Amino acid sequence: MDTLTPKEIVAKLDDYIIGQTDAKKAVAIALYNRYRRMQVPEKLQAEITPKNLLMIGPTGVGKTEIARRLAKIVNAPFVKVEATKFTEVGYVGRDVESMVRDLVSVAVSMVEKERIDEIRPEVRRDVDKKLVKLLAPGVKKAQRQNNSNDILNMFTNAQNGQSLGNIFSNAETVDEDPDANAEVTDEVRNRRLSVKEQLDNGLLEDEEVTIHVEESKKVGAMGDQMGQMGIDMSGMMDSLVPKKTITRTLPVKEARELLIQQESQKRIDHDEIYQKAIERTQNNGIIFIDEFDKIAAGDKRNSGEVSREGVQRDILPIVEGSQIATKYGPVDTDHILFIASGAFAESKPSDLIAELQGRFPIRVELNDLTEDDFIQILTKPDNALTKQYVALTRADGIHLTFTKESVEEIAKIAFELNNSNQNIGARRLSTVLEKILADILYEGPDMQMGDITITREYVHEQVGKIAADQDLSRYIL
Repeated sequence: MDTLTPKEIVAKLDDYIIGQTDAKKAVAIALYNRYRRMQVPEKLQAEITPKNLLMIGPTGVGKTEIARRLAKIVNAPFVKVEATKFTEVGYVGRDVESMVRDLVSVAVSMVEKERIDEIRPEVRRDVDKKLVKLLAPGVKKAQRQNNSNDILNMFTNAQNGQSLGNIFSNAETVDEDPDANAEVTDEVRNRRLSVKEQLDNGLLEDEEVTIHVEESKKVGAMGDQMGQMGIDMSGMMDSLVPKKTITRTLPVKEARELLIQQESQKRIDHDEIYQKAIERTQNNGIIFIDEFDKIAAGDKRNSGEVSREGVQRDILPIVEGSQIATKYGPVDTDHILFIASGAFAESKPSDLIAELQGRFPIRVELNDLTEDDFIQILTKPDNALTKQYVALTRADGIHLTFTKESVEEIAKIAFELNNSNQNIGARRLSTVLEKILADILYEGPDMQMGDITITREYVHEQVGKIAADQDLSRYIL
């Protein structure tokens, strides 16, 4: 984890999220406490548990975005789950332990990518050598005719422990030398020197080449279910079923990337990656549980509900700290940071079971977004909506500009719609903007529009009447 101070974390969150200072401070402190924990004596480290957070606020005010950006800032494994997808043990539905397994899978992907990036220069050099041989192949030798001894040799190899995949596969393997059944003459060598020079200079990137690659793994419903139970079904099948190869003809730039990925998979130590991923999950993992209020029974204790309290009791041991079996190995959840969120409009945090309440000691209430917040959301962040649409329309040769007055009008309309209809926070801005820009986005690819300026009058023309009609706006905006 990068050792950013709480103030530095908040400053980075400010680049993407407007307002909600209290929530930003709370998550920044919770995250930095992980660094503090690693500085105390090792004996005491195990006793210091993370201070999990409960974010309370309506939809669209930044709860999920704060948690997601937080994970990206510190390069931590992160998953978002919805509490309503889980059911009590014994019911049909997702097992609560699956959230930890999903988190480990994310960590494995992160560590694997980092390792592949480390060895990429070395792998690329070897792949380029193979591409040169494929682009300038040697002279094929006469293939040996099969004879009766081949069958005997096949079963002899089987007795010696050779995999069935290697015995029965007649196709060229992915890492087979293209020169294995070819003769490299002086003419071939000279041609390859020319091809290598062109390849190094990027002159053959669009040239087509035929390669043999492993067929992509397909995960069936049963394999996915076994994975959720912590059983690596695909790994078991790989040892029994022969690996299939397929032939593909691709441009050099695409073939190179495919070969680099496959060659990297062979060179990396997967056991080491799995161990590092588990350590990263246990020490830096973040699980964001949305719609937490939906499993708080409150006054709705109907027999038809799929045991809301039962889901709480299943989540409790994971948040308290337990060991979860995954297909990569057992994972301890003692120091995973849990961030729960919910609107709590029809229930209260006190409706949760007492034990679970105690496991989320930090409570943060997020504020409703104001009209001024909407103006800043539209313009200030690096990923502001107006900046996104400017970039999108530039693909059609359009130079889109929003006037200050138009932005203020869009913010005003969105704010009023949230007050008169259901409050969906900043998500209302996307709805309003899509309606305003619908004609431009539709006509843009077929017309040379050039410079287009969005004014207050244009905003009124596109959505003013709809926004003024409360009944109509409920369905359109």
